[in-house]
Amino acid sequence: MKIIKLLPVIALFIATTIGCEAQETEGVKVISPEEARTAMAAEEELILIDIRTPKEFTQGNIEGAKNINFFDADFEAQMLQFDKQKPVYIYCRSGARSAKAAKQLKGMGFKEIYDFEGGILNWED
Repeated sequence: MKIIKLLPVIALFIATTIGCEAQETEGVKVISPEEARTAMAAEEELILIDIRTPKEFTQGNIEGAKNINFFDADFEAQMLQFDKQKPVYIYCRSGARSAKAAKQLKGMGFKEIYDFEGGILNWED
């Protein structure tokens, strides 16, 4: 009887483990605001990109972030100005655009990509 009650917990654990492995395989790590703050404080050479529109950027951003609009036709060209070997931290408003951008950056050859979970909305909370 106890095993039956534990099955949902075991299934959740397995699903979570598989999901985490898939993120690492893709070369993109989704990190919480706390993890991002800690990593950014410890990292000497990082690239911090706010991929929102310029209007969104002026309404508030994370200190030190460079604004490169994901919707710009030359988004990839702008990103290619950065060293692909350095860690790239990206965020948007809520996490949807940055997830797409992270995949795109991985495809462009960036090695270490960190996507802020929940975007700047989660950062501010």
